[in-house]
Amino acid sequence: MQRQSRPPDQPTPRNEVARVVIVGGGFAGHRTARKLSRTLAGTPVEIVLLNPTDYFLYLPLLPQVAAGVLEPRRVTVSLVRTLPGVRLVLGEATHVDTASRRVLYTDPEGRQDELPYDRLVLAVGSVNKLLPVPGVASYAHGFRGMPEALYLRDHIIRQTELATADTDPDLAAARNTFVVVGAGYTGTEVAAQGSILTRELRAQTARSSRSRRGTGGASLGAQPRWLLLDIAPRVLPELDRRLSTTADRVLRDRGVEVRTGTSVKEATASGVLLDSGEFVATKTLVWCVGVRPDPLVADIGLPVERGRLRVTPRLDVPGHPGVFACGDAAAVPDLTRPDSPDAGDGGFPLTPMTAQHATRQGAVAADNVAASLGYGQARPYKHHDMGFAVDLGGARAAANPMGIPLSGAAAGVVTRGYHLAAMPGNRVRVAADWLLDTVLARQGVQLGLVRSWSVPLDSASPELARFPASGKE
Repeated sequence: MQRQSRPPDQPTPRNEVARVVIVGGGFAGHRTARKLSRTLAGTPVEIVLLNPTDYFLYLPLLPQVAAGVLEPRRVTVSLVRTLPGVRLVLGEATHVDTASRRVLYTDPEGRQDELPYDRLVLAVGSVNKLLPVPGVASYAHGFRGMPEALYLRDHIIRQTELATADTDPDLAAARNTFVVVGAGYTGTEVAAQGSILTRELRAQTARSSRSRRGTGGASLGAQPRWLLLDIAPRVLPELDRRLSTTADRVLRDRGVEVRTGTSVKEATASGVLLDSGEFVATKTLVWCVGVRPDPLVADIGLPVERGRLRVTPRLDVPGHPGVFACGDAAAVPDLTRPDSPDAGDGGFPLTPMTAQHATRQGAVAADNVAASLGYGQARPYKHHDMGFAVDLGGARAAANPMGIPLSGAAAGVVTRGYHLAAMPGNRVRVAADWLLDTVLARQGVQLGLVRSWSVPLDSASPELARFPASGKE
């Protein structure tokens, strides 16, 4: 007999099991599940986490995976190991029926099933933001998940190796040209880390060529060229201007061409056309212009604000008792900025779509879900921003912890210390990889695990993953 959910206005007897379904195992969902498992330990409450993968992905360190600093498993934390008492269901939510209180989902083998719930937490996160630029969906590479990071790493190494052996100097130069669009946190770190990777790959090739001198060693080809583009007037516009200047200087010192006030007009198989009229021949276009809420948010049919589910300061959805939302999918009022000119419909601006807010919203959502079941007291979400940190590779970083601008080695220590503290696991392994990266050369070999067509830029369109997009290579 199929389990039936109990309406939230009918208290659940203490001897009857209530089910809490959490959709999404990112920063918000993982934190919600983890705190609920501790708060409700020993109670008749079943906690179920629905997620497409069996791991939590620590997104801020993904650029280091693409650059070969960290091994992929370092930034993937086991959900089963870190969430004791939580039942993991592998699948992707396709629809939420709030009337019958069910979540419909598709499992990794394509089978459809459903999860009835008594309490629901929507923490589905975000996906790549696409702009109506011709050719971008077909020729750009996104950077939002592990497959994309692994593919980009393989792609960079492949293009560098092909350029070394290419007899056409123009094609070799295009292979050695890497264009990153978006100078926010992700784009800046991808350009910073990628420039180090290609520099080391070239140094390894040079050493190999010298060892074959006199025996027909191959030419090194064109110098690697990195371009970082953004329509904003400066890199990292979210940060203090001094930190933005620091990051800009580090990038330029590494040879990265920073083009602010610049956007892409069209992408083609042979390169990108800039709005200035300049055509840049390249085989690599990395799209890091931002994110948007997961498409499930729009499909649910609940009220939204700026594309995100409208919630109260207690993270519950108005008019739908028992339904909560947090993280990038939720339009959470920022109670710490009541006088901001960016105030939304509720009189407050929305909290930014960052891991810092998502993690802390997950903790509040857990408390409020537990309170709705009779355990503890509900509370509003209120968090003062603690600052940001951007890893620029090596010992370089830019950070403003508690509003204090830092650069150089001090920022590097703070940035890496913050990441180690924020990760829910794998800390020793991450620290060990950082140590090894300072004393050993990176391994410039392709993994060969991911094909280009399996990581479409528009990750919201699963059908694109089944068909190759021409010109990706």
